[in-house]
Amino acid sequence: MAVTDDKTSTSPSLPAEESQPDGFRELVRRGMSSFEIDTRMFGMFLALVIIWVGFHFWTGGTFLTPRNLWFLTLQTSIVAIMATGMVLVIVTRNIDLSIGSMLGFIGMFMALMQAEWLPSIFGFDVWWTWIVVLLAGLALGAVLGLIQGAVVAYIGVPSFIVTLGGLLICRGLSWVMARGRTIAPMDSTFQLLGGGARGTVGGTVSWIIGIVASLAIVLMLISRRRNRLKFGFRVRPFWADVVLMVLGPVLVLGTVWILNQYYMPEGIAMEYATARGLEWPPGGLDVPFGIANPVLIAIGTAIVMTFVATRRRFGRYVYSIGGNPEAAQLSGIRTKRMVMLTFMVMGILVGLAAAVQIARLNSATAGLGTLQELYVIAAAVIGGTSLGGGVGTIFGAVLGALFMQSLQSGMVLVGIETAMQDVVVGIVLIAAVAVDVTFRKRRTT
Repeated sequence: MAVTDDKTSTSPSLPAEESQPDGFRELVRRGMSSFEIDTRMFGMFLALVIIWVGFHFWTGGTFLTPRNLWFLTLQTSIVAIMATGMVLVIVTRNIDLSIGSMLGFIGMFMALMQAEWLPSIFGFDVWWTWIVVLLAGLALGAVLGLIQGAVVAYIGVPSFIVTLGGLLICRGLSWVMARGRTIAPMDSTFQLLGGGARGTVGGTVSWIIGIVASLAIVLMLISRRRNRLKFGFRVRPFWADVVLMVLGPVLVLGTVWILNQYYMPEGIAMEYATARGLEWPPGGLDVPFGIANPVLIAIGTAIVMTFVATRRRFGRYVYSIGGNPEAAQLSGIRTKRMVMLTFMVMGILVGLAAAVQIARLNSATAGLGTLQELYVIAAAVIGGTSLGGGVGTIFGAVLGALFMQSLQSGMVLVGIETAMQDVVVGIVLIAAVAVDVTFRKRRTT
């Protein structure tokens, strides 16, 4: 007689959806694990794509055009420059609310230097004017950041209060210096920092930059893989690295191609051709703007800040302080000094952003930089920087800046009034913080 296993024969069978893993979800999970993609970064990319496609259809095909994307990169650069510094400030469990007003004050200071103070002694448009003005603006930003950082670190006043006071002080000084005037024009060489018709590198140089960047991506991935294998660390599957080596250059060169599709207007193109001794053909001349100087400045700033944050002792100390201030201090890190230096770095970056802003506008007003702190903080938080400290990336902040500027640019194109734009930005900021809180709760449970 055959013997049957009662336990096996009487146990209820599980539903099909519980006994078998969700195929699509498992595929996505394995793919993200293979490429080492952070969940929040993936969500950010997805949200950015949705916004771009949504606004493109909403605007009747205007959003994803070379012209609008060129201006989008230009507008993103100022927020991105400051967001790279805000990451370090927030990582140390602090905040800087003064950066918008500080940008206005430093911008007014630099504008007065080149439009009134220096010309009254040496004349206007002297070749070295832009160098002196830029260095003075960076130095002023460093001093302002250093003062605020010292008060926060050594006196112990909360950064919220210190920078809120700095916001009021810098805004008031801007109005005092401006006296209701618009300060213009800027030095002709200084204007190149802001982009515009002359402030670009052109199509050929843009392609060269794209090719160099593509080679750098491939070499970086190869070097990273070799170092991990050398020290016995886990590496991506070989096929995943190959995909990244192809996808990275494709994205870079594709971006350059799109930016080079935005051509100079006929009048500016004729000036360009005349200045270079080119003949004007009967059908006109298509001269691409290429990558704008502010975009290159923002990219360069992001690369330097990423290197400092991930490869230098300064960055390691900053993240250690944000993760556990008491442990960092007990391990010998001079936490107060490091906090002060993060505010100083933030001030320098605000000075650089102020230079780009007034160069782009070719003027400075007392209201310059109003509410910029909102967009910068939102960019950092949306990009994955935790308000609880210790977590954040420079790349995420730059991506967050692109997200915020895409949102604002799209709302302008569809005709949403300014007041409602502020409402939307406020909602997005609250949602980003809510996501941050949710992720931190999941990590602690």
